[in-house]
Amino acid sequence: MDKQDVEQLATLLQDIRDGQREQLSIQREHLELAKTQYDRANAINDRAERIQAKSDALINRSGRVFKLVIPILVVLIAAAGWLLFRIM
Repeated sequence: MDKQDVEQLATLLQDIRDGQREQLSIQREHLELAKTQYDRANAINDRAERIQAKSDALINRSGRVFKLVIPILVVLIAAAGWLLFRIM
C-alpha cells in the first residue's frame, strides 16, 4: 500500500465514522420522539380510564334512581287511576 491508498482508506473510515455518528443522532431523535408518544399515549389512556370510571359511577347511580322512581310512578299512576274511577 502506498501513501495515497492509506489516505483514501483513512478518508473512507472517517466518512464511515461520520455516517455512524449521524445515524446515532437520528436514532436518538427517534427514540426521544417514541418516548414522547409513549408518554402521551399513557396520559390519554389514564384520562380514558378516569372517564370510564365516572361513566360507570353515573350508570350505577342512575340505575339506583331508576329503581326508586319507577315504583313511585306506578303508585302515583295507580292513585290517579283510582281517583279518576272514583269520581266517575
